[in-house]
Amino acid sequence: MGKDYYKTLGISKGATDEDIKKAYRKQALKWHPDKNKSAAAEDKFKEIAEAYEVLSDPKKREVYDQYGEEGLKGGSVPSGDGPGNTYTFHGDPHATFATFFGGSNPFDMFFGRKANGRDDDDMEVDGNDPFGSFTNFNMNGFPRDGHVGPGGPQRRKQDPAIIHELRVSLEEVFHGCTKRLKISRKRLNPDGRTMRNEDKILTIEIKRGWKEGTKITFPREGDESTNTIPADIVFVIKDKPHPHFRREGSNIVYPVRVSLRQSLCGCSVTVSTIDGQTCNMKITDVVKPGMRKTVAGQGLPLPKNPEQRGDLVVEFDVNFPEALPGNAKDVLKRHLPA
Repeated sequence: MGKDYYKTLGISKGATDEDIKKAYRKQALKWHPDKNKSAAAEDKFKEIAEAYEVLSDPKKREVYDQYGEEGLKGGSVPSGDGPGNTYTFHGDPHATFATFFGGSNPFDMFFGRKANGRDDDDMEVDGNDPFGSFTNFNMNGFPRDGHVGPGGPQRRKQDPAIIHELRVSLEEVFHGCTKRLKISRKRLNPDGRTMRNEDKILTIEIKRGWKEGTKITFPREGDESTNTIPADIVFVIKDKPHPHFRREGSNIVYPVRVSLRQSLCGCSVTVSTIDGQTCNMKITDVVKPGMRKTVAGQGLPLPKNPEQRGDLVVEFDVNFPEALPGNAKDVLKRHLPA
């Protein structure tokens, strides 16, 4: 069984967008590690952020409602002829919290020392009403009078997604693998004005049989600024050129070149498979250029069911001679049909 994001936020499956926002606000304030000192607070805070990231996004929520966590994260979402699109939580619940409430350190708005004229040590979060005395704040964490510091709040827009190609070999697609990619990005310092450069390692689990074009999205991992929401970083799976094979969906095409004599008189060819095996194929039919023979079950794993595989398709190319001697032409004329 996968994660129950609705249970994590304490809402029902039919919850509205407003219900989701209210639930996240309540749970995030209750379990924020700066105030909740229980051993489980950090993990709970992260679970709450992931649940909100999924349920507040209509597309992610639709996939989750239909296929659960496994389908959302790339295990078994039917994608038809188009590419799959997998979700990976970015792993930083504090970034989710900051984006929701606004500002680089919005928690100080609620729990900062001498907030609202009260000392931090006097402020508590009630388990039933985690908002305590914060009734003067709206759903986005801004005061209801419309001012957050000089100039009041500004609605931030998210930067466009940053797209990267991720090249993988057919062997990596066959076996599955883990890719760790280092990105460099700009992040706001706690003062909310100055910037710092930061490196981060993003981990991508390449599932067996993933199709070319599959997308892996890391929400809000781009550059941060005071005026914009960080862009999503999206990796798109692309096949590396292979010296022997090419793929067509879950099938693998293996080109074989035969002579004109072999194409007319028959031959035996040795065919390699993606897992390093070989098989012999005896051809008795006349081989026409572009003719194909299929070896069932020797292709790539199927994305929806990796225990099953596509086919190995042997594609023949006939090597015609540049010229023929006169006597050979005479023999062919006598024996070949008109």
